Amino acid sequence: MTQNQQRVAIVTGGARGIGAATGVRLAAAGWRVALIDAADGSEELGYPLASKADLDDAVAAVWAASVVDTGSQDPVVGLVADVRDQPALDRAVAEAVERLGGLDAAVAAAGAIAGGPDTWHTDDTVWDAMIGINLTGVFHLARSTVPHLLARPEPRSGRFVAVASAASVDGLPRLSAYTAAKAGVAGLVRALAAELGPHGITANGVAPGSTRTAMLDASAAVYDLISPEEFAVHQPIGRLLERDEIAAAIAWLCSADASAVTGAVLPVDGGMTAT
Repeated sequence: MTQNQQRVAIVTGGARGIGAATGVRLAAAGWRVALIDAADGSEELGYPLASKADLDDAVAAVWAASVVDTGSQDPVVGLVADVRDQPALDRAVAEAVERLGGLDAAVAAAGAIAGGPDTWHTDDTVWDAMIGINLTGVFHLARSTVPHLLARPEPRSGRFVAVASAASVDGLPRLSAYTAAKAGVAGLVRALAAELGPHGITANGVAPGSTRTAMLDASAAVYDLISPEEFAVHQPIGRLLERDEIAAAIAWLCSADASAVTGAVLPVDGGMTAT
């Protein structure tokens, strides 16, 4: 039995990318996991967002990785909710808590990217989507999950982890709405850390660099790059990151080993922001 046996985590953006990889990491460490995603396959931002089929595949991968004895409760559930829709997210969180037996960690990994024009030419549709998904979605998850984290008996060891970005430190031209949202995520987790610390709950962020995901493909299109591989030049390690490398950092922040870490935004960016 691992140190995290029988603990429960909710991961938004769980249908693919960093969210799906985080679900697998946590399941392999003994967590019960709920993957939440809008899963509508829309192309509102100019590239296909995750679909219900993606969510089903992610749930299957987490099941395969799980080391939890199923007993009377499932080790993983997949639920559909858009993080921009607070009532829908509330319902999904409540269902996850009921089916999995409580809540010990919330991971805000839902994200999307869009841009192209300079800031002063960015339209409201792009701005609203970037702030809504990448920042307000984190706030909505906190509002949905913190009461459940606080419902655990003392001494608590709850975790709230949000995916920020190297863009929260480095300004990205033609992606100002995304950059603003991710900088907001960094500030939000610091405020949460100050509020939740007295209750035995930590709040942290991870700030990935260029990682092999559908979002990186969309970013390459913004800059008219032939391949996302061209982003590797900005990272001193000389390569793109894999989604599991980001998931490993998130899983560590959820673990007992990170009990003294709160209010941090951990760069997992191949050195991008170090130079």
